[in-house]
Amino acid sequence: MSTNRTFTMIKPDAVENGHIGAILEKITAAGFKIVAMKYTQLSLRDAQEFYGVHRERPFFGELVEFMTRGPIVSAILEKENAVEDFRALIGATNPADAAEGTIRKMFATSIGENAVHGSDSDENAALEGSFHFAGREIY
Repeated sequence: MSTNRTFTMIKPDAVENGHIGAILEKITAAGFKIVAMKYTQLSLRDAQEFYGVHRERPFFGELVEFMTRGPIVSAILEKENAVEDFRALIGATNPADAAEGTIRKMFATSIGENAVHGSDSDENAALEGSFHFAGREIY
């Protein structure tokens, strides 16, 4: 069963490169409503917990270091078929493989610094959203 919400983060590379506004414009132009959003920075502990599923992978340390090096913008987005539609909007993890016009094709610099995160399932969208936002922060 599909839900109508997904979670995203504009990652440190895109924030550093000044792409917050352009990425948010693409998101809203695609019909997504922002129901929660904050500008924040992940602590080491938060990044390790959030990406815990990758703990045993060789890139885990680099991922945590990257995600804690600067601020992020986290958001919960709402739209019919949100997870699938957002995954299509952001494009492939590797920007070299991403379709023209996708967020990663336009703003990512590498597979490791790929500008945005998007939930890969309805279940993960709910978990990731609740990791970053208290219920009173979601509208």
